[in-house]
Amino acid sequence: MKTKLLAVVTLVTPLLFTTAVKAENPQQVQKLLSTGECRECDLSKANLRGAHLIGADLRDANLQGANLEGANIEGADLTGANLQGANLKSAFATNVNFKKANLNGVNFTNALIFDSNVYGASMKDLTITNAEIYNTGIGIGGEDASIPDWDQQVGTYPRK
Repeated sequence: MKTKLLAVVTLVTPLLFTTAVKAENPQQVQKLLSTGECRECDLSKANLRGAHLIGADLRDANLQGANLEGANIEGADLTGANLQGANLKSAFATNVNFKKANLNGVNFTNALIFDSNVYGASMKDLTITNAEIYNTGIGIGGEDASIPDWDQQVGTYPRK
């Protein structure tokens, strides 16, 4: 009996002293919030709820599972970023560059998404309930929900 009790206590005791594992890098979160620039940063599972990230440079950043609920990412550059499973509920996303970003499983519930570039982005299993989406290639159904890059030299979209 005492041996079984000792075995159980030995197995359970380490569990009492563990803390939740956080994947975010606090230094990189602080860098983003103070400078608005965090290219190729690891911000996975970061809590950026309500953050003002206007014009932020987040190219190729890892924001997998990050909480951006209610964040303002107006004009942010998220080219090539990994936002898989991120929470952008009620986010303000005007003129955001999501080009070639991983948006799989992103929650855009109640988000405002206007004039954003999603060319080449992966968009499987999006949640867009009650989202307002204008001039952005996100929608329900269709084979190709992308907007091509604007050709500044000629002032038109390239022909396919």
